[in-house]
Amino acid sequence: MEKTLYTIIVHSENIAGLLNQVTAVFTRRQINIESLNVSASSIKGVHKYTITAWTDKDTIEKVVKQISKKIDVLQAHYFTDHEIYQHEIALYKLTTPVLENKPEVSKVIRQFHARIVEVNPVFAIAEMNGMSEEITLLYQELQRLGCVLQFVRSGRVAITTGCIERVNEYLAEREAKYRQSKEQTS
Repeated sequence: MEKTLYTIIVHSENIAGLLNQVTAVFTRRQINIESLNVSASSIKGVHKYTITAWTDKDTIEKVVKQISKKIDVLQAHYFTDHEIYQHEIALYKLTTPVLENKPEVSKVIRQFHARIVEVNPVFAIAEMNGMSEEITLLYQELQRLGCVLQFVRSGRVAITTGCIERVNEYLAEREAKYRQSKEQTS
């Protein structure tokens, strides 16, 4: 089966141990997680997990279904790249002497719309925000120029391209059901 890079977005309450439960679903199916980002969401008390993994459609559907069954998970959905807007950040620690002596290093940094955020006599730090492929290409170019001391990148952050986040609808429905059941018991 053909593998695709899927982005799974999970909304949950902020409960200790849930990350372990979510990643265990991938481990049991022997799926490697490519990137993982966990942060507070735009909804108070709700956290958002953004996970990427290469797999096939049938498997990703099963994984998302299993994650959705976790008691503290509000919702889980999977997306392909054309259904989301995604970004990463990367930091490149470069040797200052090479940066100063090879003007092409600065030229490459500008071509990729990265910026230098720190410079001292030993090293400089360049920062880039962008798509995964662009971040990798800049790294390869800087490696070719022999100036990379360290490299780190964030996990993917993503938002859906739809107008409303699905978890908002879910929470509104849950609140309406709660109010309705409270009215019926009064």
